[in-house]
Amino acid sequence: MAGSHHPQTLTPLLRKLESVIRLNDEERRAVLALPHTIRQVGPHEDVATVGERPAHCCLVLEGWAHRYGYTVAGDRQILSFYIAGDIPDLQHLYLPVMDHSLASLTACTLAFIPHEAMRALVVGRPGVMAALWRDTLVDASVYRERIMTLGRRQSLGRTAHLFCEMYMRQRAVGLADNLCCPLPPTQAELADAVGVTAVHFNRSLRTLRAQCRIVLQGGHLTIGDWPGLVTTAEFDPVYLHFDEDRRRSGERASA
Repeated sequence: MAGSHHPQTLTPLLRKLESVIRLNDEERRAVLALPHTIRQVGPHEDVATVGERPAHCCLVLEGWAHRYGYTVAGDRQILSFYIAGDIPDLQHLYLPVMDHSLASLTACTLAFIPHEAMRALVVGRPGVMAALWRDTLVDASVYRERIMTLGRRQSLGRTAHLFCEMYMRQRAVGLADNLCCPLPPTQAELADAVGVTAVHFNRSLRTLRAQCRIVLQGGHLTIGDWPGLVTTAEFDPVYLHFDEDRRRSGERASA
């Protein structure tokens, strides 16, 4: 790992926190001043695995990461995708043992922030504590929506829902616009994320393409019919709990 204290390195974290809550100038400076080390990883490298006791929070600066688990039979379930600004293991500030595995999906630039520095920040800056706590609660909200999706929606709805969510999440932090966004997971990885076989996922993808609702090519998603995709997905972004002004702006831009 290489040490880094450049004040702009942690801008993705600041952008993510301010997608759900407003910080004042002093709080912004405190976030950007967090000590951290930088690590470059290649695609599909484990960052932390089940049973480890991490001493740092992992912040995604560039690239995509994912949280996953395996059944005894060896079947993989991708639990979440993470993009720039996300801290996938924030809960391990207070849960000492990893109960899942975290890995890069693409080549990634990661920042590792010591737990003691994060704890000192939240003690001294209640506004930042509220932002990080809110981020953790939003993560739980996303999981509740995922349970609903996996338990009650069919393959087509699951696929459409994931596309809507990943577009909205990236748009909230400035990584997507005009109904276009990066979507680098392979079809097999997307199938694992929505809990269907690759065959079922491919059928859903063909249906959405035939309806002119999406184009997925070269690791990029283009949404051709946002209202239709939302209807298929039964998608309501309220569970993402974006800052109200930004949420409304996103809804208008996507309409």
